[in-house]
Amino acid sequence: MARGKNTFKEAHFHNEKAARAWFEAARWPHGPVCPHCGSLKHYATKKAGRYRCGEKECRKDYTVMTKSVMERSHAPLTSWATAFHLYASSKKGFTATQLERHLGCEYNTAWFIHHRVMEAMRRGGLDLPPMGGPGSPVEVDETYFGNLPESKRRTKTTSGRPFLKKGRAANKRAIVALVDRSTGNVRSFHVPTADAAAVAKIVRENVHHESRLHTDESKLYITLGKEFAAHETVNHGAKEYARGDVTTNTVEGYFGIFKRGMRGNYQHCAEKNLHRYLAEFDFRYNTRTLTDGERAALAVRGGEGKRLTYRQPR
Repeated sequence: MARGKNTFKEAHFHNEKAARAWFEAARWPHGPVCPHCGSLKHYATKKAGRYRCGEKECRKDYTVMTKSVMERSHAPLTSWATAFHLYASSKKGFTATQLERHLGCEYNTAWFIHHRVMEAMRRGGLDLPPMGGPGSPVEVDETYFGNLPESKRRTKTTSGRPFLKKGRAANKRAIVALVDRSTGNVRSFHVPTADAAAVAKIVRENVHHESRLHTDESKLYITLGKEFAAHETVNHGAKEYARGDVTTNTVEGYFGIFKRGMRGNYQHCAEKNLHRYLAEFDFRYNTRTLTDGERAALAVRGGEGKRLTYRQPR
């Protein structure tokens, strides 16, 4: 699908058979693969779209929805195809309320699809390679978005002293993000508190130790920076935002996209779901060079093996 084209005229947004074919091509580009055992050997059953594994030890039936975020959904595949495209092509997000209006469905159905598409966009786990590499800069920064509930608000600083005045970040949700400038990819994390221990754990687990760490003048990175090939900073307090190739402008640009989307589109996000919204913005940012159709197909493949089992929309 090309940018700028009215893609909702495509058959897979209106026809179940075409939608099934689109999902199968996205998930199984080389033909159906048994999600139970991984075998390519299969037989078509009498029911359209249902296959039976050809391995004697398996012999289980499956469809393109089996063992994916769409499993056990009663929503038509045309609705799923529309949702994947909308979330992949909307730079600043697409809310469940908008999806409800667009699909003409119940809000519970829209919420169900909304969170499962975001889960399909989530990347993570031990298989992710470290960011950066020898001499490669990795930008690290923290930001704060959304107020904490009353029960979680702090009255003391991380050093144990009481707050003398209300700070900009005193009782907001903390987010830490890393941008690998060699690839342009971002990884963002919601943490209970952006203290030195939490930030250090994230950076150590995600950044190659031979990378050049680029940060602002925050004291969070002073000790941590000694563990990497170089730790270079810019002094925002002195209105210094770049010195040669040393800058945190890239990661701050990502924060700008995230906050504009959250304030202008989503407006409200429960803290327990913040990690999923971050994953959605990470996914679109990291696939920004792809077409909307390629991005949607990649999200479909990302939904394989994932399940969300909670049933209520809150």
